[in-house]
Amino acid sequence: MKVAIGSDHAGVALKNEITPVLKELAVAWEDYGTNNEESVDYPDFGEKVA
Repeated sequence: MKVAIGSDHAGVALKNEITPVLKELAVAWEDYGTNNEESVDYPDFGEKVA
């Protein structure tokens, strides 16, 4: 199973906390963004993850 993760600008810090845990547990994952704190619209990333 592969896990999809993504966030808007407000969730970048939390996403950065989650990814090392996924690596440690050897869980396959794909990051659909965003990767910085520049303001973005969350539906753009939620649609990719869903």
